[in-house]
Amino acid sequence: MRILPYVSTAAEFRAYDPKVAEVAARVGQAIQTIAPELRVEHIGSTSVPGCAGKGIVDLAVLYPTGHLARARAVLDELGFQKQSGPEPFPESRPMRVGSLEHEGHSFRFHAHVIALGSEEHQELVWFREALPANSELRRGYEERKRAILASGITDSLPYCKAKGTFIEDALKERRFAA
Repeated sequence: MRILPYVSTAAEFRAYDPKVAEVAARVGQAIQTIAPELRVEHIGSTSVPGCAGKGIVDLAVLYPTGHLARARAVLDELGFQKQSGPEPFPESRPMRVGSLEHEGHSFRFHAHVIALGSEEHQELVWFREALPANSELRRGYEERKRAILASGITDSLPYCKAKGTFIEDALKERRFAA
């Protein structure tokens, strides 16, 4: 498998596409074939059946202690690219980007390289699992994304920051409830 170049486009709201699970699994398997010590999880709204969003497939590429450099190297080997533009993730917690053609459609990927079992990993999993379990949370998340786009924000970085406040608020509520 070869990951293709990432093409940044204006953010738009898309209906859930069931093919994302298949392409996420294919890319995850390719990563784990090269480096079985890594674990790959499909995260973000594309991992939640029925959840609409930006349509970018987010993966958590999880590495055990001492394997950060290996995780970066594997993604680079497959063709993932370093982020470009303002405020890229640091190489101590990198994100790689790329795309894949599947059945005549192009799928864009964000591969987040995260320490296995870290607080960030646990929060991403909690949010992914909370969305299908809580229809009010999912609807609110979709509404927030629509509102961000309706306000005229279509650039990826400001969009991600704006929707990030929703996720942060949900995590705060979780901590408060605990």
